[in-house]
Amino acid sequence: MVLGGWGFLVILIASSLMNFTWATVLRRHSKVALLWASIGCNILLLVGFKYLLASTWLWGGWLNPSGVGMPIGISFWTFQAISYLVDVYREEPSDPSLIELCLYMAFWPTVLAGPICRLPNMLPQFRDAPTEAWNDIGIGLTRIIQGLFMKFVLAQALVDGLTSKGGIGAGFDKTTAWGGTDVWILGIGYGFQLFFDFAGYSHIVIGCARLLGIQVNENFNRPYLAITPSLFWTRWHMSLSFWIRDYVFLPLSGFRRSSSWPYCALVLSMIVFGVWHGAKMTFLAWGAYHGVILAAHRVGQLMKRRHEVHPSTSMGHFGSWACTYLLISLGWILFRANDMDQAGAMLWAVITPASYFHRTLPLEQYATVVVFAGAFFLFAGISERFAAWNKQYAAGERLRAFPVQVVLFAELLNTRRAWWLTPISLVILMLAILIAVKQELPSSVAPFLYGVF
Repeated sequence: MVLGGWGFLVILIASSLMNFTWATVLRRHSKVALLWASIGCNILLLVGFKYLLASTWLWGGWLNPSGVGMPIGISFWTFQAISYLVDVYREEPSDPSLIELCLYMAFWPTVLAGPICRLPNMLPQFRDAPTEAWNDIGIGLTRIIQGLFMKFVLAQALVDGLTSKGGIGAGFDKTTAWGGTDVWILGIGYGFQLFFDFAGYSHIVIGCARLLGIQVNENFNRPYLAITPSLFWTRWHMSLSFWIRDYVFLPLSGFRRSSSWPYCALVLSMIVFGVWHGAKMTFLAWGAYHGVILAAHRVGQLMKRRHEVHPSTSMGHFGSWACTYLLISLGWILFRANDMDQAGAMLWAVITPASYFHRTLPLEQYATVVVFAGAFFLFAGISERFAAWNKQYAAGERLRAFPVQVVLFAELLNTRRAWWLTPISLVILMLAILIAVKQELPSSVAPFLYGVF
């Protein structure tokens, strides 16, 4: 249950007032004990609503007889508050007024599900008058259209499937036995569903903020093209990944000087990352799984440097990408599974050779995932090529490096009077795609997946 309306607003205002008071105290008395006390108040608020009152994981529900809900966005704006308090303790040069802090905490495009913002990035934009309004409108509309298409067409198509039996959720909720190939299909399919859903949401949020002249940091950067696990986490849910790095991993890694402690700190940080999503053992296991992968990757990098192994061939990069992508996809099984028993059964099927000789999912689910995976990586390859073209164009290498049509299109987009061209072009393109595949918008659309976190 998620709490909205006046209850949500009261809790958000109370949190803002509490953190403004703590920041004032920390400026006057910069003591680590006060910092920990201020962080503890925020964590107590988060744990109280998200893990005790709104969850049955720990106590079987006896603490929540009246059905108290979790305030929407509490995981996101609590982390924003903690980063602000830590920056104050570190004497970062940001001194917001109470109104500015409340605006930072309740900035409407990001308050529900991020991206998690940092005050040093937002405060100067709150104070400065917006410039290049028409350009911001064009960019904002473009991002909103992209996000709507990703969520309401691509992610929804994976939810529903190409046929009524082809949805990803059906594979998790209606099947009691899986073959090895079934599990891989569900892991890959859910990874794409989550990406299109959450990246689509992030596009919409970034676009809405841009309409107001505010630039919010990116949250995704082609994560499924990452060739290492560590690179993946610099591209996926970037605002939370960098928050965990700066405010959990780096402080933890400095607690001890043991050579093995940084690996333990990495695993603990990823467990925090997992449990942040909710009070479920599957989230904890998912975080620990990625912590072990990242620690193993670090050990491997250390061994390669020690033995001076520097593979740079195309096949080496492809192999590294393939291993990374498969490990990430396997992790989505833990993230999506209904409980640990189901996750264990599915992972057991993956490591059991005999399970690959039978299939329990309908072919429609296979077809759905194969179509979307093929289309995604084809588009990703094209976008990588276009990004290279754009980089060369910006460097002035346009006459010989580009087809004439690309040069003319880039020139047109770089004129200020063409702020409307890109969003309109995207609308026409996406309508053409819908007509071509005869995809009708569903009568009911699944809610944003990260709305519950």
